[in-house]
Order: sequence, then structure tokens, then C-alpha cells
Amino acid sequence: EEEEEEVVDQRGFGSLGADDGIHRKLLEHAQQHNRHNEIIESEIPEICKTEPCQLGIDEAGRGPVCGPMVYGIAFCPESQAGKIKRAGFTDSKQLNELQRNKFFKMIKSRLSHVMGWKVDILSSTNISAGMLAPSPYNLNQQSHDTAIGLIRRCIDHGVMVQSVFVDTVGKADKYQEKLERLFPQLSITVTSKADVKFPIVSAASICAKVSRDLVIDAWRHPEKIESDTSFGSGYPSDPTAKRWLKDNLDPIFGFPSVIRLSWKTASSMIESSCPLAEWEDDADSDGGSDSDEPARESRPGKRKPKLKKVKLTDMYSKTKDASFKPHKLYKDAGFRPVTNI
Repeated sequence: EEEEEEVVDQRGFGSLGADDGIHRKLLEHAQQHNRHNEIIESEIPEICKTEPCQLGIDEAGRGPVCGPMVYGIAFCPESQAGKIKRAGFTDSKQLNELQRNKFFKMIKSRLSHVMGWKVDILSSTNISAGMLAPSPYNLNQQSHDTAIGLIRRCIDHGVMVQSVFVDTVGKADKYQEKLERLFPQLSITVTSKADVKFPIVSAASICAKVSRDLVIDAWRHPEKIESDTSFGSGYPSDPTAKRWLKDNLDPIFGFPSVIRLSWKTASSMIESSCPLAEWEDDADSDGGSDSDEPARESRPGKRKPKLKKVKLTDMYSKTKDASFKPHKLYKDAGFRPVTNI
């Protein structure tokens, strides 16, 4: 029987205050189930159930090639908006790590009786799966649906939402029209730089950014590779991120799941550095096909690369071929060689 893995705070984020359970939930997500999306949320202040509230929405980690994108919302009664403004909230990108952590701790403690919040952590695995699907689910659609889901969740949980302020994704007017169709009872404002213009959006931005930073810093690779998460900013143009990608590209399995494979930076490195493979199709091997589409011909004047046809099951079989030496990942995953599959 496997022992439950210990949750470790590697970077001292305990200063944020772990007594409310939120800190531990973020660590558990980072170290035990980071391939999945997850919503982590505060208790809802009673005053938010009885007084009209404003709600702000923003995200962190939209552009990086690594790690999750985190959507955050914060809400408080309209009567308390002045208190939130006086607290000095501003866009998380204008704050350093210490300042962001200080504000997040304030949200969870001193302001917890008037302000609630939620974050939705969208895993890099699911982001890539959506974008690379046969019918692509692009990042803007994923962002819109996440924001919509968080608004609905607040309303379903009894928050008396009256006005919503959103930092735009895509064209602000089109996004606002979309939200107004879905929530005709609400006053909705979608604009760029909302995290600078509206303190409640600033608070949402801080919740999202601090949560993402903690998840990245505490990340435990499910592939059990020996690597850190020193990505720098994580943006494709960052030399530190590029160096990490180069150092952690496996020639067979590509990148670990912390990397968004749908980003051009990652897919280009896989295409240029990993060996080509051609998968056999069962229909083709029988001389038939379930598809009515004509076979796709190679482009004229371009030589078709000579590829070795390999069945996926050959990777797990006993073989004398040195090229099929069992990889460490198979052993870690518990696979065993067999003579026939």
C-alpha cells in the first residue's frame, strides 16, 4: 500500500497564513493533482448574502508556456467598496511578491468578514488538450467560460451579485455583450486595464497571481522527473524559460505536463529535436479505411522521410532491439514487459 505523499511548503509561503486551510489546498493541488482543473475558494461572508455586491474578475498566467492559468474573482458589498479602495489594492503586476502576499493575507484575514474570493486553476494539461483538440477550444473561449462559470458559482452560492467588472479578453464590447446576454440582471463592465481601474478587480488579480505563484513554486512533477520549476517569467521570450525547456526535453516523451504543448515554443522544439514516428493504423493494415476521404498525397518535389513503422505496443514488449530499451518513465509508471499483447 502506497504511503500518502507529504505536502511540502518549499518556499516559505506559510507566511501567507496556513491556518485557514487555503494554503494547504493550494499545496495539495501543486503536489498531488496538478494535471486537473480545480476551484479553491473562501467562505462567503454573511454580509455578501444580504447586501448587493460588486464582483471583479482577472487572471494570471495567460501568456507563459508553463504551468496553469489561474482565474480569480473577488466580491464585496457595495457598501464596503470604500474600505477596499482605502486598503490600497492595485494591479498585481505592479506589486512585488512580498506586497502581493501581504494583500492576499489581508483578504484572508482582516477583510474576510466583508470580502470573499475564488480561484479556478486551469491546468496546463487541459489548456493544451483543448487547444489541440480536433475542434479547437481556444484560449479566449476557455477564459470566457471560466469567468462565466465563476460568476454562476457565486450566484449559486448565494452571493447577492449586482455589478461585475472584468478585465477583458479579446474585444471588450463583444465580451460585454456576451456576458450581458447571459446575465441580463447584472450591471456588467468589461474593459482593458480593469485591474488598475477597479480595486475589486485588483483584489481578484492578487488572488489569482499569488495562487499561481504558490502552485508553480510547490510543483511536484507527476512524471517523477528530477527537475525544478525555475522558468523565470515562463514567457516564451524569456531566456531562462528557453533554457529550462531545452534542458528538460525528453527525446521520446517530449515535455513534462507542466508545459503547455499547444504553445508554438514547445511544439517547435519537439518537432525539431525529437525523432519522427509513424503510427500504424489498424484500418490501413487491413487494406481498408473507415473514412471516405481520399488518401493525402505528399507534396510534389518533397521527399517523404523514411520512417520506421513501430507499433505502440512494441514499446512495452520484450525485444532484442536496443532502440526499445525500456525508458525510466515506463518503470516509474509500473509497466512490465510481456511477450505478447
